Amino acid sequence: MSGLVSAGPVSSGLVSCGRFAFNARMQNTGSPAAGSAQALEALLLAVGRERDRAAFAALFGHFAPRLKTYLRRQGCDAGGAEELVQEVMLLVWRRAETYDPTQASASTWVFTIARNKRIDVLRREQRPEIDPDDPALVPDPVETADHKVETQETNGRLRAALKELPPEQAELLRMAYFEDKPHSVISAEQGIPLGTVKSRLRLAMERLRKALRDAV
Repeated sequence: MSGLVSAGPVSSGLVSCGRFAFNARMQNTGSPAAGSAQALEALLLAVGRERDRAAFAALFGHFAPRLKTYLRRQGCDAGGAEELVQEVMLLVWRRAETYDPTQASASTWVFTIARNKRIDVLRREQRPEIDPDDPALVPDPVETADHKVETQETNGRLRAALKELPPEQAELLRMAYFEDKPHSVISAEQGIPLGTVKSRLRLAMERLRKALRDAV
């Protein structure tokens, strides 16, 4: 949790004032306790309108551990969750001026950012090794007669290359590229570490590309 307190990529100056400075100010003014819906809204508005770093520090202290818990429940590992928390809170700082309290509570607004960032990560995980410009894996959009023959030959080489892969690599390719399953889901279903899933897929793609080049 220490990484969350330090704010990582978020400028350390944004959190240097600390949560306690904000709490003291709230107590002196008789405002709601930090963490209440009204206080969080006031903090977010202060960041958006005044670029208030003490207010941001208080927001960071409140949301960082909650965001990490939420992201872990969504399938992130500890390191990935901490990185996403940093990205989410940096976006909170940058986009605070767009926050409209009549449209959503501060918590809903912040957690929506976290949800969208998590979806972005899942989309990137689905096809990390596919090169959209790789002629061996993507058919030409113009379906000429010559191209049909070439495509059939390429597909034949691809099927043959797939049969030469180790079974565990072929299975992961099937799950990732034919069933569109995220790496985190494959890891859970296969009972193997996420890093192992990624390394096996990387090796499988390298084998396929080499086999296709050698077959030409």
